[in-house]
Amino acid sequence: MRQNATGPRPAAVTALVAAVLAVAGLGVVAADHGLATDSPVADGDASGHFAPTTAQGDETAEAMRSAVRTENGTAPLKAAGSGKTDPLPVSEPLRATEAPASAAVGPLFYTGQGAPAHGCSASVVQSPKGDLIVTAAHCVHQDGFRTDIAFVPGYRDGVAPYGVWVPTSVDIDPEWAADHDPDHDVAFLRMRRPGGDGTPLEQVTGAERIRFRPATGRPARVIGYPVGEERPVSCQNRTRAHSPTQLRFDCADLPNGTSGGPFLTDVDPATGLGTVNGVVGGHEEGGDEETSYSSYFGDEAESLYRRATG
Repeated sequence: MRQNATGPRPAAVTALVAAVLAVAGLGVVAADHGLATDSPVADGDASGHFAPTTAQGDETAEAMRSAVRTENGTAPLKAAGSGKTDPLPVSEPLRATEAPASAAVGPLFYTGQGAPAHGCSASVVQSPKGDLIVTAAHCVHQDGFRTDIAFVPGYRDGVAPYGVWVPTSVDIDPEWAADHDPDHDVAFLRMRRPGGDGTPLEQVTGAERIRFRPATGRPARVIGYPVGEERPVSCQNRTRAHSPTQLRFDCADLPNGTSGGPFLTDVDPATGLGTVNGVVGGHEEGGDEETSYSSYFGDEAESLYRRATG
């Protein structure tokens, strides 16, 4: 989210600031709203598509060995849905607080600027091949596509209960790549688990549904991982229309690192899974210390999803 040099710590963060500040004392120089000059980036094609090499993903996964503990033998998520939905009452007070980890939500780690650290959030969404996550475009692309991204679903207290996953492809709208248009601050990544048995991510973690052209005014839960913290935070409130192309979610204390975290409606209390209506990003790259935003998931977001999954 937007940095505020004169006020309290902002509500979320760009991929750069998250990766640099997540571990104190790294001594890496950062620049506002962009990647540090030594960030590992690459160009994609004109459509906003990028396919990391296998070697890049394997290098990232290897670097993650120093950052998380993988619990060998953790069983894939088998929780059955209840067919019910949580009413999602408005949080009182209207501030984000620590929340249980959800198997389909996790932090994005960056490994290319010193010790691996997480700086954004993402969630698994249903897709034909079961390998897709959604996050904010500013978490994966600033002056190029980051090549050092790892996703750790269900992360808590340094443990990766469902493994470490790296991208096989990244898709953003060319409008974001061209000029960081806040109406296109969304990205879809297809993921693999290096050294795994080929089981799709969705079969391991479960997946959120995704809704395009969502109605506003519905109860929603926003969840994400603050920079430097080992557990997620969440808050509940109703979404509102900030503009025809932006959703807003009023809640304090969604701090640096929650960028890319999902706006969830229709949450099943048995599984914690719901429907993604947006991700923290968009206006002011996500908002400020009181309000979070999301690019509206309209026709263009749906086209991006179909391109990413095609």
